[in-house]
Amino acid sequence: MKYKSGLSPARYDAPTIIFHWGCTAIIILQFATANLWGLFRNPLHHQLVVTHLTAGMVLSVLFPARLLWRLGWGRQIRAADRWLDAMLARCVEYSLYGLVLLEILLGYLWRWGNGQAMSFLSIQIMPPFGRFPTSTVGILHWLHQWNGWLIIVLATGHALAACFHYFILRDNVFQRMLLTGNVSDEYGK
Repeated sequence: MKYKSGLSPARYDAPTIIFHWGCTAIIILQFATANLWGLFRNPLHHQLVVTHLTAGMVLSVLFPARLLWRLGWGRQIRAADRWLDAMLARCVEYSLYGLVLLEILLGYLWRWGNGQAMSFLSIQIMPPFGRFPTSTVGILHWLHQWNGWLIIVLATGHALAACFHYFILRDNVFQRMLLTGNVSDEYGK
């Protein structure tokens, strides 16, 4: 059910908030495990890789569900009063959506293209296609790494913008993505 009122709602609906923070936590876990596993030997190295793969598979289900909820039933809130602010907010939002979907796809292609199974906990999911040439696997690996960094840079900017709204502008933009707390019904009031 879309939010039908002419007034902007005070906060996002609970599923949208839970999807947002759940995906955020998984993306941070993904980035941390990918950048830490090279520092350790087995068995910790292996556990970090399996954690990364398992969390990636969870994200590959959770993130599309989040997008479907957002497009179909999630509460819609205007991004900002000013045109430029609204445009920047939507550009970052849609860029993050696209980059995360691309990262998921690149992760599967890199892993399976290298002839390796995806691990969900201890369950091995074998590649549905044959190995890719070594040069293709190298490109997929490179794209997966740099796309991950791009996601983190953009998400950090998104988080800093939320902090700017909370600490400097002292408006209710950040509180809209919290399940509890006081939020006014107007943007920036």
